[in-house]
Amino acid sequence: MANGETTWKDYLELTKPKVVLLILLTAIVGMYMAPGESVPIDILVIATIGIGFASGGAAVVNHVVDQRIDSIMARTFKRPVATGKISDRNAIIFAVFLSVVSMILLIAFVNLLTAILTFLGLVGYAFVYTMYLKRATPQNIVIGGLSGAIPPLLGWTAVDGADWSIHPHALLLVLIIFVWTPPHFWALAIFRRDEYAKADIPMLPVTHGIEFTKMNIVLYTVLLLFAGALPFFTGMSYLIYLFVSTILGLIFLYYALKLLRTEERRVAMDTFKYSIYYLMLLFIALLVDRNFPIVLA
Repeated sequence: MANGETTWKDYLELTKPKVVLLILLTAIVGMYMAPGESVPIDILVIATIGIGFASGGAAVVNHVVDQRIDSIMARTFKRPVATGKISDRNAIIFAVFLSVVSMILLIAFVNLLTAILTFLGLVGYAFVYTMYLKRATPQNIVIGGLSGAIPPLLGWTAVDGADWSIHPHALLLVLIIFVWTPPHFWALAIFRRDEYAKADIPMLPVTHGIEFTKMNIVLYTVLLLFAGALPFFTGMSYLIYLFVSTILGLIFLYYALKLLRTEERRVAMDTFKYSIYYLMLLFIALLVDRNFPIVLA
């Protein structure tokens, strides 16, 4: 039974717009990091819409599949599908619409490689991760994180993938997000550990304990510090980026070590929130550095 009148805002919520905005930021930076003097405006607009629609479609599937979990957890129990404001049928129709429009736009106006990679990312998140990995293994976020790490690659291939080539630098951007994902999500999982346990989801803090998870967050954050510096050491970026990535990485490590030493759950949420700013500012730094390169004399 639907609870209250359904509005466009409910459908927008299904797409997880805040998450999609971060995804689109990394995709757009990927476009501008690709070879070339500028990004064609038609590619910028159409690829952004196509990638955004695919990301939103995957998010809608996540709402449908996870509605039982969402109804148990404090941060998600008001979601439209979990409350019945939007039926499973209507949500699935919406997801199909977004996904099909995405594929049409990317195939017709961008290139086939970007469309295929976007489709694989959609399937990876909506089905492989949400339907299987999330409930199957405490390494769910590590294995499934690859689908969430590809947006900068999608942006890059939208500009530079007509010949079916994938530049190693594009994969480097994927690597950064792939390494970032576990400490980002495990911090939230520590804060929501009891809710995940109640929902019978084998997140790492549930299966291996909070202290083990904290140590893994520290280890991944150290890896991220080095991964974040790789664009400089591979000649992809210059001094502005190196400075910003180092500072952001050290702050992230500070939060991870603080989390390791404390029993206060709010520190886990602080770490989670900072991780979002970290990724956003890191990719903005890539873009700034690209336009204002400062090199060693």
